Amino acid sequence: MIKKQNIVVFDFDGTLSAGDANTGFVLYCFMHSPRPWFFLPLILLGGILKLFDRPRVPGRITSLSFLWRRVMRRCLSADMVARLAPEFIRGFKKKRFAWAKKTVAAEKAAGNIALCLSASPSYLIKPLVEDLGFDGVICSEMDRAQPWKYKSFKSFNWGENKVVALDGWARRKKIMPNVVRAYSDNKSDMPMMSLAKEQIWINPKTGQRVSG
Repeated sequence: MIKKQNIVVFDFDGTLSAGDANTGFVLYCFMHSPRPWFFLPLILLGGILKLFDRPRVPGRITSLSFLWRRVMRRCLSADMVARLAPEFIRGFKKKRFAWAKKTVAAEKAAGNIALCLSASPSYLIKPLVEDLGFDGVICSEMDRAQPWKYKSFKSFNWGENKVVALDGWARRKKIMPNVVRAYSDNKSDMPMMSLAKEQIWINPKTGQRVSG
């Protein structure tokens, strides 16, 4: 039997934590490995492609938005992730906003299901939020051997794909989601935020609520 459940959804980067884990990890790799420097022309090409990626609808995924992210992260390798991600994660945890853990705990204490929906890769996000007590963590799933490459178009958990992922998660759990609140810092999350009765927008630099 499908049961209706109250759900609260949280973005991660810029919402629960300052900065962007995905971009931060690439920069960290530049400081700790010579490999990314050889890919600098390709990274610059990805930056140029990004300039032309202007979807009319916030959160709409275009083929270009899928492409430039892969191009800019082409420098990553499985060895670099295994070697450098653990130390990066330890440092990046310090950027988490103080209210994050308390808010997740309060939502669960109120009887709500708390979910984290992030566009960053699973090898970064899952360790970064493992102590927050989320009932589910949905993030971008990457090819293990090629961590710059998404497993599929749907595994790119950004924008409108967050709604698709949430629906899939709910079907597997046999629940009908009633999104009572959603937290984000970026208008690209409008598809996810529009599901919620209450939209809470966060300043990505300060962690403060900017509107409700």
